[in-house]
Amino acid sequence: MVLLAIGDICGEAGLRVTESKLPTLKRLYGVEACVVNGENADVLGIRPEQARRLAEAGADVVTLGNHTWNRQQIIPELESGRFVIRPLNFAPEVPGMGFLRVPLRSGRWLAAAAAVGRLSCDWNASNPFLAIDTLLKKQPADITVVDFHAEATSEKLAMAYHADGRLSAVFGTHTHVQTSDECIMPKGLGYITDLGMTGAIYSVLGIKPSQSLSLFMGGPKSRYESPSGPCKLEGALMDIDEGSGKCIKIERIRIV
Repeated sequence: MVLLAIGDICGEAGLRVTESKLPTLKRLYGVEACVVNGENADVLGIRPEQARRLAEAGADVVTLGNHTWNRQQIIPELESGRFVIRPLNFAPEVPGMGFLRVPLRSGRWLAAAAAVGRLSCDWNASNPFLAIDTLLKKQPADITVVDFHAEATSEKLAMAYHADGRLSAVFGTHTHVQTSDECIMPKGLGYITDLGMTGAIYSVLGIKPSQSLSLFMGGPKSRYESPSGPCKLEGALMDIDEGSGKCIKIERIRIV
C-alpha cells in the first residue's frame, strides 16, 4: 500500500494548496492512506472547520503537535475520534487520542500515531520512546506509522532506530524544513527527519517575513499571519508491504 505523509500545513495558503493538489496526488500515485500534520492550519493551532477541509481534501488522519491547544475550539473534534489526533505522550487526562486506525482495502489496518519530542522543548509531555512502546503493546496493527513532532534531529533519528523493525515508518515534523535523508532503516522502517511544510514559499517557516524579522530585531510579538503568493506542498510517499509491515520504498516530494 502507498502512504502519503504531508508536512505541516501553514495557514490559509497551506490549506488551499492542499485542497488543490492532494486529490490529484492520491490518484497519480495510488495513495491508499494519507496522514497530514495540520497543527499550523490556523498558523498556530487548528480550528474544526480547517480540520474538516483537510479531511474533505483527502486526509485520513490529521495529526497535531505542540500547538494542539492554541485553538481550543478543536477539542470537540479531538473528542469525536473521527480523524484528528493529538500527541499520544500528552497526559492521559487531556481530550482526544494519540492514534487512529484506518481500514485498508485488503482488510488489514493501518494505525497512525503522533508524538512530540522533549529535547530542547518544554511541552509538558512524557517520554515519547516509552509511549511508542506502550502503543505497540496495547494497540497492535498490521502497519503502524508515527508523526514524530520534535525540535531536535538527533531525537528524531534516535526514534527511528528505537522503532526499526517494529514500526513501518517514522516521519518528522515541526521544523518546517524538508530534509534529504529519506531512507529505509536496516530492519525495514521508512524514515525522514522532516517532511517539510505546506504553505507560502516566500515566508519564514510559513509566516510573513516581516513578522519574523521584527521578532529577531527585538520588536513586539504579534499574531502570526501567513503571506499570500506562490505555495508549495512537501511530504513523502512510502510504499509499505502489508504482509510484513516493512517499508520497501520512500520518496520525498515537493509540489509547487
